Amino acid sequence: QVQLVESGGGLVQAGDSLRLSCAASARTFKTYAMAWFRQAPGKEREFVAGISGRSDATPYGDSFEGRFTISRDSAKNGVYLQMNSLKPEDTAVYYCAARGADAVPTTTEWYEYWGQGTQVTVSS
Repeated sequence: QVQLVESGGGLVQAGDSLRLSCAASARTFKTYAMAWFRQAPGKEREFVAGISGRSDATPYGDSFEGRFTISRDSAKNGVYLQMNSLKPEDTAVYYCAARGADAVPTTTEWYEYWGQGTQVTVSS
């Protein structure tokens, strides 16, 4: 079964760091565009960061570049999200997504595969 599984979330204090991981079940995901989205209660799912399937592109959503970094996890066919200088407003469920293409859309409808999400809670 093709699937994505996120891990690495938890409860941290403002200013702390976390690294989220997304493991994919098949090697084909190494050439897929992958992205991180997050969703807080009562809010829309928003784009955090993405990495192109084959080209050198790592777009970030507004306010995330400089604090968050997306990178490939080749061993698990997936991606990492390194999060630094966390703020309480970063509290959300973080989702990994993938699509069988190079480009990284910033909206959810273009992604075929989704993980179950991992909770990140940042206290003040």
